[in-house]
Amino acid sequence: MAMTATAKPSAKPVDLFSPEVVADPFGWYARLREEPLPHTGTLNIGTMMGGPDMWLATRYEDVLTVLTDPRFLTNPPSDSPLADIRDGVFKAMNFPEDLIPWMANKLNTADGEDHTRLRKLVSYALTARRVNALRPRVEKITEDLLDRMAELGADGSPVDIVEEFCFPLPVTVICELVGIDEPDRAAWHAWGNAMATMDGPKIPPALRQCIALSRELMARRRVEPKDDLVTALVQAQAEDPGRVSDDEIVGILFSLVTAGHQTTTYLIGNSVLFLLEQPDQLARLKAEPALWAQAVRELQRLGPLQFTQARFPSEDVELGGVTIPRGTPVAPLLLAANTDPRKFPEPDKLLVDRLSVANEMHLSFGKGIHRCLGQHLAYQEAEVALHGLFTRFPDLTLAVPRDEIPWILRPAFTRTKTLPLKLA
Repeated sequence: MAMTATAKPSAKPVDLFSPEVVADPFGWYARLREEPLPHTGTLNIGTMMGGPDMWLATRYEDVLTVLTDPRFLTNPPSDSPLADIRDGVFKAMNFPEDLIPWMANKLNTADGEDHTRLRKLVSYALTARRVNALRPRVEKITEDLLDRMAELGADGSPVDIVEEFCFPLPVTVICELVGIDEPDRAAWHAWGNAMATMDGPKIPPALRQCIALSRELMARRRVEPKDDLVTALVQAQAEDPGRVSDDEIVGILFSLVTAGHQTTTYLIGNSVLFLLEQPDQLARLKAEPALWAQAVRELQRLGPLQFTQARFPSEDVELGGVTIPRGTPVAPLLLAANTDPRKFPEPDKLLVDRLSVANEMHLSFGKGIHRCLGQHLAYQEAEVALHGLFTRFPDLTLAVPRDEIPWILRPAFTRTKTLPLKLA
């Protein structure tokens, strides 16, 4: 029987927000996953911007346990240092305190009945039927964006596909699905950009504007209902005022619009670069387009999401050879798990047929009751976008040397800031 460690290791905690980790997440997470530790377990100790120490789950089986074991909660016991973790980043940025509660993803920070209640309300917009019915619209938006790119690059000029393609596709789709009206989308664009770059001065005014727009949208849908999520939420509230509050509806909108376009934007942009760097895999996809559904799952395995929010055991739990006291935070490092050679042979290779649609195996969308509701929409958008892009422009090439492509390196995400391409 393996020994367990209950004392905190003496190794210096790894700051997940440090420039070194942010600049090389693949290297750091591999090192954390495999390095010898000063105790008998497989977990490291980390922190975020000077917050309290927390255990880091890096190996696939450990991360899977944290995500699926019902003893690990997203809201900790009252005696756990939750506020230091969730609020510390924004306090360090001198973020207005009245806005900090709005930064919590209400869908992901609830447990038990509250979580079930909110998740059921949101699932209306993301059923398989509704997502499948959206595909023609996703294809039409993709076609229009590709037409626009063809015009911009007609004279041989480079086209930045992040701005012209990767961002507008998912933000348009999620806004239409949720019910964000066209005149308001520029504000949500500004909010998304501010959050993507963690631009401290720009986030508060963008956040205040989107809160106000959300309340105005709710008021409009109460008198002018449409076939969208906002209408469904205000109607559910009208039928039973205790089912969802105004603030919860605003929080749901932030959760969906932010998550619904940011990660898909990053996924599409990073995937284009990965495929251009792996011409053998791209050639397979061109020759066997039926593989695109599998390919987007493999591409998602490699990012862009690095880790998800900490979990807190409701009782003392043994994990990876370590006894974790009740209420102690554990951070699941998704990228480390997704590149664990114990689960994925040659994990650093992009293999477009590695994962099946039925069993994708990677943990990028989480697992268990907090698994991302929008995963099927994200896969559909990425599949349509990438297939359409490389079919329309089969001779895509980088317009600048690889080492000149700017990256936005921020904790939790890694993505291309711009990606200038030659279309032919």
